[in-house]
This record gives sequence, C-alpha cells and structure tokens, in this order.
Amino acid sequence: MQRVHRFRVWPDVSLSLLEQLRSLTLRTRPLSTLSILIFLLSVPALSAASELEDCELLLRTGQYQACIQTSAVAIEMKAYGSEWPLVKAQAELALGQYAEAQQTVDAGLKRYSWSLPLRYLAWQIYHLNNEHEAADVLLASIHELASRSAWRYTDSDSLVALGQASLLRGMDPGEVLETFYDRAIQEYPDQREAWLASGNLALDKHDFALASETFAAGLKQVPNDPDLLFGLSQALQRSDPQRAATLAAEVLKINPYHLPSRMAEIARLIDSEEYATAKIQLDQVLAINPHLASAWASLAAIAHFENRPFDETAYYQEALSHHDHDPRVDYLIGKILSEHYRFAEGATYQKQALEKDLKFLPARIQLAQDQLRLGQEVSGWEHALQAHAQDGYDTTTFNLLELKDQLARFKTLEDESFIIRMEAREADIYGQQVKTLLHQARKTLCQKYGLQLDQKITVEIFPDPDDFAVRTFGMPAVSGYLGVCFGKVITANSPASQADHPTSWESVLWHEFCHVVTLELTSNKMPRWISEGISVYEERQKNPYWGEAMIPQYRELILKGETTPISQLSSAFMNPKSSLHIQFAYFQSSMVVEYLVQNFGLETIREILGDLQAGVPINVAIERRTKTLGELEEEYAVWLKAQADRFAPRADWSEQDLRPLLSDDTKRFDDWVREHPNHFRGLMAYASILAEENRVSELETTLKKLVEIYPEYTGADNASLQLAQLYQKQKRFDEEQQLLEQHAHINPNALDVFQRLIERYQEQENWSAVYQTVRKAHAVNPLNQETQQALATACIKLDRRQEAIQAYQAILALEPHNKAEAHYQLARLLQKENQQQAKRHTLIALEQAPRFRAAHLLLLELTTDTP
Repeated sequence: MQRVHRFRVWPDVSLSLLEQLRSLTLRTRPLSTLSILIFLLSVPALSAASELEDCELLLRTGQYQACIQTSAVAIEMKAYGSEWPLVKAQAELALGQYAEAQQTVDAGLKRYSWSLPLRYLAWQIYHLNNEHEAADVLLASIHELASRSAWRYTDSDSLVALGQASLLRGMDPGEVLETFYDRAIQEYPDQREAWLASGNLALDKHDFALASETFAAGLKQVPNDPDLLFGLSQALQRSDPQRAATLAAEVLKINPYHLPSRMAEIARLIDSEEYATAKIQLDQVLAINPHLASAWASLAAIAHFENRPFDETAYYQEALSHHDHDPRVDYLIGKILSEHYRFAEGATYQKQALEKDLKFLPARIQLAQDQLRLGQEVSGWEHALQAHAQDGYDTTTFNLLELKDQLARFKTLEDESFIIRMEAREADIYGQQVKTLLHQARKTLCQKYGLQLDQKITVEIFPDPDDFAVRTFGMPAVSGYLGVCFGKVITANSPASQADHPTSWESVLWHEFCHVVTLELTSNKMPRWISEGISVYEERQKNPYWGEAMIPQYRELILKGETTPISQLSSAFMNPKSSLHIQFAYFQSSMVVEYLVQNFGLETIREILGDLQAGVPINVAIERRTKTLGELEEEYAVWLKAQADRFAPRADWSEQDLRPLLSDDTKRFDDWVREHPNHFRGLMAYASILAEENRVSELETTLKKLVEIYPEYTGADNASLQLAQLYQKQKRFDEEQQLLEQHAHINPNALDVFQRLIERYQEQENWSAVYQTVRKAHAVNPLNQETQQALATACIKLDRRQEAIQAYQAILALEPHNKAEAHYQLARLLQKENQQQAKRHTLIALEQAPRFRAAHLLLLELTTDTP
C-alpha cells in the first residue's frame, strides 16, 4: 500500500492575498532614493542590532530574567524595533508571567501596530489570560493588515506569522508550506523561525521524515539552535532513539531551562511508569513556569494512574486556570492515558477537548484511534473520516483510511465469541485453526483467572506488516512487534510477513489473548511489566518451549547484576540498550510471575489483578499479597541467580578471552580446547575454525560435544543443526534425522527442520509422523504448498478424509502450478458425501487439463452414479 500525502486549497482562504504575496519578492524590488537615505541614516543603529542579537541569545539559552531586564531597558530607551517587545514577551511567557507579557505586547502594538509577529504572539498571550474574544480579534486583524498592505509583509518573520495565522483559519497545510514557510526559507535561509515553523508543521502532521529533513537543514543554517535541535530530536524519536536522546541532551546543555525538552523527558518517565521521578522533575519545571499547562496536565495524568481523583481534578483545573478554553490540556491527559492502554478514559478526555474546540484536530485523530482500539469501529472510523476531511495532509488519518479500504477486502469469521478478520486467502487456508486456538485460549485462560467474558473480541491478522503497524501505531514501518492487544482488540502479523524470522503464530495469539484476560480483569489498569510477564508465563504453561526461556545472554546479564528491580520493571521496556535487552525485559517479567506463583500461588496473582482493578498501585498490591517489596526483591534476586547458576550445568561458562586464539595459529586453539573441553563459547568459536579449515572429523567431534553439554540451545548457530547438515552431506540420514527430531522437540519455530523431517518421513512412508510434523510446521507457517500437499497425502493415508479435503482447499487457495490435479483429488475426496461438488471440481480439472484421463474416468463414474 502506497502512502502519500496530498495537498489542496481550502475555499475560505483569500486567494487575492496569496496572489499579492506571491507577486512580491523583496530582494528584487529596486531601492528608492528614500530607501537609500533611510539606510544611510540607520548606520548608528548597527550597535542596537548587535544588542538585540545578544538579547535573543539570552532568550535561547534560558537566561529569561536577564533577557527581560535587557529588553526592558532597550524599550525604555526607545530603541527602535518590534523585536524588543517580542523577545521580552517571549521571555515572560517562558517564566509564566502571562499578565506581564500581555502588558508588553499591548505596549508594543501601540508603537508597532503593523507587526504581524507581535500580533500573533499577542493572540497566544491573550488566550493565556482568558481573554478569548480579544484574541480572536487579533487573529483576524493579521489577515486584514496583510490584505491591505501585502508589500509590507515579505520579511521572514511576517511570512511565518501569516502562515501560522492561516493554519488557525483552516488553510491547507501544503499551501501554507508553499506560500509562506518555503518562501521564507528560500529568501532568508539564515532565519530560524521559518525552519522551526516548517519542521513543527511536519511533526504535527506525523510526517517524521520530512520533519527530520527540515530541522537538519535548518541546523546547517543556524547551528546549535536549541529549538531546532529539539525538533530534530522529536523527529528521530522512532527511527533513531539513541541519536534523539543525544540531541535532547545537547539542548539542555545549551538551555538548561528549555521547557519542551524537560517535558519530553518527563513524558519518557511517565511512559516508563517512573512517576516519583517524573513528579520531581515536574516540580522543577513549575519552578521555572508555575503556570505551564502541560506540566499540570501531566500531574493530572499521574494522579489518575495513582488513583487520586481529587488531586487529578485539582491539577486539571490548574492546567486550565490561565486558558479555560484550551483543548490541549484534555488532549494531553487523554493521550498519556491512552499510551498506558487506558483507552476508555483517554477517549473521555478527547471528547472534552472537542467540546472546547470542535476543530482541534489532534483530539479527533486520537479519539478515532482510541475508539478503534476499543472496538468501537463505527464511531472510530467516522472520526477518522472527519479528521481527514478537515486536514488531508495528516499522515495518520490518511494511512488509517487507506487501511480501512484494505480491511474492507478482508474476510470476517464471526461467532458468539470472536470477530476474526483475515486476508481472504489466508482465512480460507488457516482461519478455522485460528478460531479453534482462540476458543481454546478463551476457555483455558478465562477459567484459570476467573473472568466472565461477555463481549466479542476482535482479532485482525495482517499479511502486510505496514498495515499491521498503521492499525496498531497509526503509522507504517514500525518493526519488532508480532502482535498487540488493546483489551478487546488484538492485532497480529500473519506468517506471510515473517519469512526471514518465522515464529509460531499460535504462541503469539495465545500470548495476546492472555492480555485480553488480564486487561479485562484490571480495566486496563496494569503496569506493562506484569501484563507482559503473565502473558509470557502463560505461553510457557501452554507449551514449555513457547515464550522466553533462559539463554546464555540472559544468564550473563543476571550474574553480572544487570537485572531490573521488580519495583522498576516497566522501565526496562523503555529505551532498552539493544533488542536483546527488550527481550530480557519480557523474560525478567515472566520470571517474577513464575516466582510469585511458585511461592505464593496463582490465587495471589488473581488477587493482585483485583487490587489493580480497584486502583491500588502495583507495588502496594504486591506488598499486600506477599511481603514487603524490599524482602521480596532480595529473595527473588537470590532465586533468579540460582536459576542462572543451574543453567546448562555441564557447560563451562567461565570468562575467557578468545580473541588471541581467533587470530593465532590453530595449533594454539587445539591446545586450549584440550584444557577447556566443555567451554561453550570456546567450542563454538573452535567449530567455526574447523569448518573453515574443512577438518571434518574434528568438527563432528566438537559439534557432538556442544550438543552434549547444552542440547537445548536453539540459536541460529546451534550445534545440532550444524551437525545435522554435516550428516546430510555425508548421507548419514538416520543420524541426521535423530538430531533433527531432538531439535524439533525443543524449538517450536524451527520451520526448516520441520520441512526436512517431513521429507524424511515421506520417504519412509511414516504418515503418522508426517501428519504430526506438518501440524508443527503449520503452527509457524501454513502458507506453504509443499507442507499442505504432505498433509493432504498423510490424511488420505490415515483415513482423515475431512482434513484431507481442507488441505486440498488450502492448496487451491495457494494457487498451485498443477490446479487440475488438486481439483481432481478434491473431487475424489468429495465423491461419497457431495457428488455435486465432486462433479464441479472434476469439470474444473478438465477445464484446466482437457486430456486429463483420470478426471474423465471420474466424471463418467460420477455421472453413472447420479440417480
């Protein structure tokens, strides 16, 4: 699916104004005699310009009080320039001095009534002083002035102010970019405001690639600007989080009081559920600006999570105290709640935001996503359509509506418990297996945790990972997720999207349905760690080889003391050092759950979930149901270390520097291996060298040793598969098969192994083994013609006729090369129970292959048997 944005011109924008502005190019107008005279008389003002630059530098570096004092002196001394009241009011805004800022802009407008940037800033300030009607008058006056004297407003700051005002009046964002921001950048590339406005517009529309490109280009013209650096950091948050963090740190070095950067860090802390630290930093922010609405809104969201409704209300009212019509307050609180899967509460706040401003687009977009994640599809799609009609530039709604068209082509399997949507072909191939597995999960897990589930659960499975990402995150190109559960809605990637890294779709759906159970039991009031921990734990309960298990890397992290305390486990999922660390977070969480179940019983987990539903914080709930958190963490750490110590006990895990051996002559490595016969990593490295040197006999001995000391290892370089490949080359097929069978038992994702075993079992006509192994293969990828054919043949041999019919139907859905044969075989299977269908498939076979003798004979037989 191609995703683009399209621009259009809105009819209520004054095209005459646009035409006037386009016809004027400041740099090409000839200088009049009067202009030259004015320039000559202004030479003494060069020092004043330098002083203004110094004052602006104070503003950019967070020296707000010094900036106010400097600009106040200049204004009192009648220094010319609308920039002086502009910079003074901006510094006052940063410190929360809203009344003083209004006095500054009022005085400035008396002297510089023609200044559009000053009027735009005044519009913001009037709203912050709850003077909304006066603010609206100021906004309207911007276009009135520009319409009367377009020639006056071709400088960069005026173009930016016009663009910002035009956006507020509903002008198409693409037209704003072209008419105002791009022109300002082209004519005044060394001016920061146009770069900022253009980059921030791209951010607002979720076009992160364009935002990144714009901010980076702006920084080449205006190096080390904290606002441009911050914008680039925000643009890179998803694609390059490490660089984004580096840029954010640079901003605070330049301006330690940069409030957007401080609030971004606070948002990260809230995401990590580090509420205590977030509150400390919010106190520091409010010490800078005691009236910052976003800070009070964040406190309200934290109070909501901590079940402090009175504080939530008080913080909410404080956030609106200086701008009681501000929809951004409700939007921000709701967005934070939704990011913690509290979609119902988040949607309520978005509705309140729209009551304050029906045209506030971010709230409508967020509400659309919240309702879609709640399964409220009619209203969710309606809000997405309204948002797109309001602004066709926003990439989130554009992608969502493209997805809506895609979903309309999906096939729906619905019963009393589930609404399952799949690509039509995939639904025909393994849709019934999906339904069967989900019903099994529903019965097992709902009964285990005591949930009476009285609503249908929606499950959507996407063959295109970009479609999955748009449905799940609102944008394409988000990798690393197999499935996501929102509560009543599950989204998942299908096997078609996992060609390079096959994973059991059965384990994914079991994991996600467990989220349904725990999120429903707690009304979505779950820290991420315990939600993921229970789901991974239940994967292992269903199949010991599903879910995260101990591996050498986890063992090493545990013994080096790099585990995260239980009280901070949710933070382990945020900004992990590597993909290994995010997987380790899942493993740690599941081991905490396993420890709690072993030592306190499953009922304790159910009681903790009940406490969470009542609004009890997780750490308090754990202490109520077990013991003090300090004791629990200490005892758990001892238990987990014991698990690591007992891991693969026959292997030598001692720290050894292998680098000299890898670069030295092989003789020295031979001697080292004799001294360290069970060293796992050393033997792995040694096996690689032996393979390179084609020392087959020694390689076989080494691989056997590796399998002996650690048979459960399933990494891509595991010794079992290397040894099996060696045996296959040597045509030692029985030994190969024995190794593959051992590996297939412990690795549910070993699709290549399953396929090779199916070949071996077919050669041996071991149809029962073929049948069992194909079922394992189809739990990873049922979209393979060869394994479906093997299943069909095995089912015929085992007299499992109905399953054979399903297998041939799947083969036909996969568009086989020999369609005639598949239709013929299906006709034979249907002959006894449905002659009409059997005849239909026979005729199709003959249509595909008119000389198909066996099909002719079958048709004759079917015709003769027809009464």
